[in-house]
Amino acid sequence: MPTSEQVLDVLRQVQDPDLHRDIVSLGFVKELQVERDRVSFRLELTTPACPVKDELKAQCERLVGALPGVRAVQVDLTASVRSPRPAGGPVMPGVKNVVAVASGKGGVGKSTTAANIALALAMDGASVGLLDADIYGPSMPLMFGSNARPQPAGDKKIHPVYAQGLKLMSIGFLVDPDTPMVWRGPMVHGALSQFLEQVEWGNLDYAIVDMPPGTGDAQLTLTQRAPLAGAVIVTTPQQVSLIDARKGLKMFEQVKVPVLGIVENMSYFVCDGCGKEHDIFRRGGGRRTAEELGVPFLGEVPLESAVPLSGDEGVPIVKRAPDSAAGKAFRAVAREVARQLAIRGMEAAAPAGDLRMAWKA
Repeated sequence: MPTSEQVLDVLRQVQDPDLHRDIVSLGFVKELQVERDRVSFRLELTTPACPVKDELKAQCERLVGALPGVRAVQVDLTASVRSPRPAGGPVMPGVKNVVAVASGKGGVGKSTTAANIALALAMDGASVGLLDADIYGPSMPLMFGSNARPQPAGDKKIHPVYAQGLKLMSIGFLVDPDTPMVWRGPMVHGALSQFLEQVEWGNLDYAIVDMPPGTGDAQLTLTQRAPLAGAVIVTTPQQVSLIDARKGLKMFEQVKVPVLGIVENMSYFVCDGCGKEHDIFRRGGGRRTAEELGVPFLGEVPLESAVPLSGDEGVPIVKRAPDSAAGKAFRAVAREVARQLAIRGMEAAAPAGDLRMAWKA
């Protein structure tokens, strides 16, 4: 029968690919038990959306199972989501990571990307909220197929709407869908402040904020008042979108919000008949821009007719068709977002210089 120390010794060979340290020194191994020929422990990762969780589990099972006398290995995967910012502030105090999904211009699929990232994280087991901050053009009620009304929560607060495993808030839940929001800047500022401060968000691993397009008053309100852990920039490959994406990225830099990376939406089109990939909008611009600006490239999402159709039918593509090319791409993007936040959260919690900066890799 092996000892607990022998088990830990072999587990020190398992390296976290982002933090570049072994899972034992990182404190990921919990509740280790050795009972005769059976070894069990809990592997607590930094996010349930870890892109390599299955590989880490398989590596642990293989190494421990190779020890003399071991006949059974049980590894339970759990997660404790970290935050790069101090928790418990006055705005959204129970939310560990608030992430802005933004674009420099409209029409690039920013809201679709925000909806699918949020739902993909929830499908991976995280507790997630989604704030539709586009006052003039709210889209989340349609995308999630809900026309529910937020209910009072006491103390001048309201509960968010719950749909498809997410907590949602949008001005679209409060007004008639055919009513135009003819509001000046101060009214928009007031509404967004109320969404941040008077909605009972509760305890969440992630809150995704679907930002309005552009770099105006509403964006400044959100970047200055929301406790943003980072921002995701959505673009399409063509140059006109990339120019505006750069402006959005620079805006976040000016207000000291880290950019988690760039997503290239509508990257390519796969022909139904021949299966060939067609670069309709000059694929690759998002990746090149990310490399030039020194930020991570989070992934590319293909152009598929099922994506807008799923949004119109109230079931985002990651849930309606998870095995489609776009569904897989959005899930991969969501896991990359969680990965970047996990790296920053671990770095924030570690002593200076203790963890390598991996997010630019």
